[in-house]
Amino acid sequence: MPDKKRIHRKGIRGKLKLAPTQIIALTFAFIILAGACLLALPVASRSGESCGFVPALFTATSSTCVTGLVLFDTWSQWSGFGQTVLLILIELGGLGFMSAASLVVFVLRKKVGLRQRMLIAQALSAGEMEGVVRLQKWVLLGSLVIQSAGALILFFRFLPDFGWLQAAKWGVFHAVSAFCNAGFDIFGSIAPGQSVAVWNADPVVLLTLMALVVIGGLGFFVWEEVVTLRSFKKYSVYTKLVLIATGVLILGGAVVIGVLEWNNPDTLGNMPVWQKLLNALFQSVTLRTAGFASFDQAMLTEGGKAFSTLLMLVGGSSGSTAGGLKTVTVVVLVLFVLARARGRSRVSVFCRNIPHDKILDAMTIVSIVCGLAVAGAILISATNDISFLDSLYETASALATVGLTAGVTPALNTGCRLMIILFMYFGRVGVLTLSLGFLMGDRAQERFAYADTNLLIG
Repeated sequence: MPDKKRIHRKGIRGKLKLAPTQIIALTFAFIILAGACLLALPVASRSGESCGFVPALFTATSSTCVTGLVLFDTWSQWSGFGQTVLLILIELGGLGFMSAASLVVFVLRKKVGLRQRMLIAQALSAGEMEGVVRLQKWVLLGSLVIQSAGALILFFRFLPDFGWLQAAKWGVFHAVSAFCNAGFDIFGSIAPGQSVAVWNADPVVLLTLMALVVIGGLGFFVWEEVVTLRSFKKYSVYTKLVLIATGVLILGGAVVIGVLEWNNPDTLGNMPVWQKLLNALFQSVTLRTAGFASFDQAMLTEGGKAFSTLLMLVGGSSGSTAGGLKTVTVVVLVLFVLARARGRSRVSVFCRNIPHDKILDAMTIVSIVCGLAVAGAILISATNDISFLDSLYETASALATVGLTAGVTPALNTGCRLMIILFMYFGRVGVLTLSLGFLMGDRAQERFAYADTNLLIG
C-alpha cells in the first residue's frame, strides 16, 4: 500500500511539472502582474493618486513586453519610483528574466543545471542547449557594454543643456529603452506626449537611438558570430539572412517612407533635405519594434500608415530584444513563394535547402499574427470611433511589440484595452512558445492518416 501511495504522489508531481516554454510564459505573466501592482500604488504616480489597476496593468504589460504603447505621457504620469519600476520591467522584458537569474548564478559561481540550461535555451530562442551558457554570458556582457556606451553618448549630449543629474537619468533610461526596443521615453518634462520629436533635428540623439535599436534587434546569436568569426563568408546561413534582411528593410524602408512622406507638411514636408533623410531613416528603424516617434504618427499619409504597418509586422530577429514576425521568418516565406512561383519543390538559399517544417512554421506564424491583427482591427473599428487603418496600425503595433500609435491608444474602450494587453503579451512571449507550451506540450504521434484528396487551388 505505501508503495502505491508513493507511486501516486510521484505521478501527481510528474503531471504538475511544467515545460520550459510554460515556465517562461507564466513567469512573464507573473512579472507583469507584479509590475501592475507596483504601478497601481499611489507612490508610483506623480500626482500621489493611484492610476487604477487596468491602466497600471496596461503599462506594466507594455513595458515588460517592450512594446511602448501608453495611455498617458510617461514622465507626466509616473514618479521617480514609477519610472524605476518601468525601467526594471523593460530590462527584464528585453533581455528575459532568465538573464537576470543567470547573472545571479554567475556571480555566485554556481553550476548551471540541465533544467536551467533548458530554460535559458527557450528564453533565448536557441534551437539547442549546446553552448547556451556561453551565449548567455555574451548576452549579459554585450548588453551591459552596449547600453553603457549608449547611455554615455546621450549623457554627454544632454549635459550642457540639462546638468549632470538630468543628463545621467535621460541617458540611462533612453539607452535601456532603445536597446530593449521598448520605445518608452521621459522627455515629457520638455515636450509631453511628443516622444523624441523634440530631437528630430539632432543627429547625435537620433543616430545613437537608431544604433541601439538595430543592435538590440539583430539577435544574440548574430552578435556572437559577428564578433568571433569576423567574416561574412564564415557566418551561418541564419546570420547572413539576418544581416541582409535587416539592411534591406532599413534602407529600403527609409526610401519608401521618404517618397511617401516627402511633401507631407505634417511629417517630413517642412524639414530641410538632410533632416528629411535622417527622419525617414529613423522612422524605418523605429518601426522595427522600437516605438520612438520623431513625428506624429497620426499625421502619416494613408500609404505611409499602410507601409509602416507592414514593417512593424516584420519586426526584428529571433533571439533578440525585438518582436514581430521576425526577419528570417518573412524571408523564408518570401523564398518559398518565389520557389513555388518558379515551379520548384525545394527552397534553397546560400547553397542550403530550407527544411519543409521550417516553411510550415513560418506560414503558421505569419497566418496567426496577421489574422489576429486584422480581427483585432475590425473589433476596434466596430466598437470605437476609429478608422480601420488606424485600428490596424494599433493592433499590428501591439502584436509586433512596436509601440507606435496613430493616437488612438487613450481613446480605446476598456474591452479593447484588455485586448491590446493580450496582444502585447502574445507578441512578446511568442506564438510558438504559447502554442507549443500550452497546446502541444505532450504532442502525441499521429497513429493514422487519411487518404489524400485533390483540390483546386488558385
